[in-house]
Amino acid sequence: LLLDDSPAGAFRVGEALPPVGGRLLRELGVLDRFLADGHLPCHGNLSAWGSPALLGTDFLFGVDGHGWHLDRARFDALLRDAARDAGAEVRSCTRLAGAEPDGSGGWRLTLSDSGAAEEVGCGWLVDATGRRAAVARRQGAARLYDDALVAFYARFRPAREGDRDGRTLIEAVPDGWWYTALVPSGERVAAFLTDADLADRRALLTEDGFARMLDGTEHVRAALDAFGYRVHGRPRGADAGSARLDRFAGPGWLAAGDAAVSYDPLSSQGIRAALYTGMRAGQALWAHLGGDGGALDGYARMLEETHRAYVGHRAEFYADERRWADRPFWARRHAWVARLAGAA
Repeated sequence: LLLDDSPAGAFRVGEALPPVGGRLLRELGVLDRFLADGHLPCHGNLSAWGSPALLGTDFLFGVDGHGWHLDRARFDALLRDAARDAGAEVRSCTRLAGAEPDGSGGWRLTLSDSGAAEEVGCGWLVDATGRRAAVARRQGAARLYDDALVAFYARFRPAREGDRDGRTLIEAVPDGWWYTALVPSGERVAAFLTDADLADRRALLTEDGFARMLDGTEHVRAALDAFGYRVHGRPRGADAGSARLDRFAGPGWLAAGDAAVSYDPLSSQGIRAALYTGMRAGQALWAHLGGDGGALDGYARMLEETHRAYVGHRAEFYADERRWADRPFWARRHAWVARLAGAA
């Protein structure tokens, strides 16, 4: 039983699938369907990071070729359809309202669909509720936060046609960093990443205020101005911090995706990690139910190892930007880079 409580067709930020994502989609058996869905190839990144100059990184020289900028509504629908085709019962617009042990090693779930409640039973729960980690936290697991990073994002529509640059553009600024990406609709997404206590929420959550904040950028502003992009719809905010659970599994449950480990958007690893850990969680649970007593511990070790590698890579990225070392956003990151180096 697969529950999906997101509104159908709703816009969701998080559009980057790195090149290695193609391997995961092939393993899932949906690569051909994905390639036919019109997602936008992303051939690399442009970044003004550690320097005001805009430098490019090309994916084409890597073994996996280009990545993609996704139409998230279409992509998410593809995955739901694939789950349905594989035999899952997909419940759209349905949320988990309650989960209690049934006394025999399984669960008694309360599902809510448009206000109507239904009780069902199951043997195991996979928590794929994203950063809420709703199931794991109900079972006493704690979220361990590395930072208080938040994202404010908006969609922009062009006044003129012709924008074909599918690269992600990243620009560091004194109080955080921005990115913009072209998406298959022909719109651009622009997002500002900063710490929650540094954010001018009143400005960033209005169209005019968000546009004014963009004037503090050079390269992101130029990319939008080149084709007359104007903000379309109210900007939104979202948690974007790095966090993990203090444990990834317990009696009758395990966590995957952002529920287990959530990634800084700078890494472009969120969707890739969700696909990978979702597959590995399913395989571990199948092996456990087949009698492999070490399968769930092995899954937890894999998450520990990937999180450790991620922390190191994230430190390397933030250590490269030193222009505003006295500003709170960057001083905080340099402090944990120094702590990580000292621990090593």
